Amino acid sequence: MSPIKNSGLGPLENEKRFEVVKADRLTRIGAALLQAAGSPKDEAQAVATGCINANLAGHDSHGIIAIPTYINAIKAGHIVPGAEWTIVQESPTTAVIDGQCGFGFHISSKAMALTVEKAKTANVAACTVFRQSHVGRLAAYPLMAANAGMIGLAAADSGRSPKYVAPFGGREARLGTNPISIAVPSDLEAPFLLDMATSVVAAGKIQLAVARDEEIPSGWIIDAEGRPTTDPRDYAKGGVLLPLGGPQGYKGSGLAAMVEVLCSLLTGPRFGIEPKGRDNFGCFMAVFNVAAFCPLDQFKREVADFARDLKATLPSEGSSGVFFPGEIGYLREQERKANGIEIELATWEKLRALARDYGLAGELDLA
Repeated sequence: MSPIKNSGLGPLENEKRFEVVKADRLTRIGAALLQAAGSPKDEAQAVATGCINANLAGHDSHGIIAIPTYINAIKAGHIVPGAEWTIVQESPTTAVIDGQCGFGFHISSKAMALTVEKAKTANVAACTVFRQSHVGRLAAYPLMAANAGMIGLAAADSGRSPKYVAPFGGREARLGTNPISIAVPSDLEAPFLLDMATSVVAAGKIQLAVARDEEIPSGWIIDAEGRPTTDPRDYAKGGVLLPLGGPQGYKGSGLAAMVEVLCSLLTGPRFGIEPKGRDNFGCFMAVFNVAAFCPLDQFKREVADFARDLKATLPSEGSSGVFFPGEIGYLREQERKANGIEIELATWEKLRALARDYGLAGELDLA
C-alpha cells in the first residue's frame, strides 16, 4: 500500500514512519498497559501475547494496534476484565460457554483447551462461545489442537456487535468479517494452517491503513454510496467491507453466512446489534483426534509430503513460487523475531500516551 495522495498528511520521503520494536518488549508493554487498565496479570499476559503473536505472523491488524482499542472498551464497560466464564450446557462431546463479556483471547483459549480434552476421550468434540470480546488472531485456537496431535477448526463472527461487511450485491453491512481457521498436525517445521477472513480483508487492516496514512487496494471497500474507493477513511464515513471473491464475492458471502449460523444462531446470542454496545463475539470450535482415523505419525508424515509436493509445483509467470498454507506467516515470524516488528508511529504514540496516563512511561521506557 502507498501513502494517500494529496492528503496533506502523508509522510515526507525521508521521514521516519515506524518504530522497530522487539517482540518481548512489545509483549511487556501490552501486558503492563492492560494490567493497569484493570486486567488480572495472567489475563493481561494472555491478551498481550496473543496480540504480539499476531504481529509476528504478519497480522498487524490484530496486533499491538488493538491494545488501545481494548483499553477504551474496558473504560466504557464493554469488556469486563477478569470475567469468569460459565458453561451453560455440556455433554461429553460438547459445551456452550458464556464468556460474561470477558476478553475473547482468554475465554476462547480456555474453551479450546476444554474441547481438546474432550476429544482425547471422545475423538470428536465441539464447543460454542458467546458474550466475549474480540478473539484476536483466530489461528491461535486451532493451533492448540494441532500441537496436541489433533485437527482444530475455529470460526468466529461479531455476534451482536456491529457488522462490517456487505453481503454480495449490497452496500449495507449485514455480516462480520467471519474468519475461518483450520490447523493440522504435521512433521513440517512450519504449521500447516488455514487462517482467512470471509471478507476481502479484516476490518483491522482498514484501521491499520488509516494509522499508516496509506491507500488501500481497489476492491477492499465501497463508500457509503456503494462506490469503489481506495481511501480507507471512507470506511468510517459509512463505507463497508466487501466479501471475499471480487466478481465471485457470492462465495465469500455464502461462507460468511454459514459462519453466522455456526457462531451466532447455533451459539445463542442470535443476530442483530447489542443495544448496550458491548462486544459479543461468537465462536465455534471443533477438534478431531487424528488417531481415531489413522496413525498420527503416518498422518503427520503424509501431510508434510503433501506440502512438499505443493511446493514442487513449477511457478507461474511473475510468481515467486508456491507456499503451503501457513508457510508465509511462519517465515515472517522468523524474520520479525530476529529483526523486530515495525509499529506505525500513530500506534506507538497511543501506547506512549497510555503509559504516561498510567504512570508507566519510565518503567516501560516510553517517556
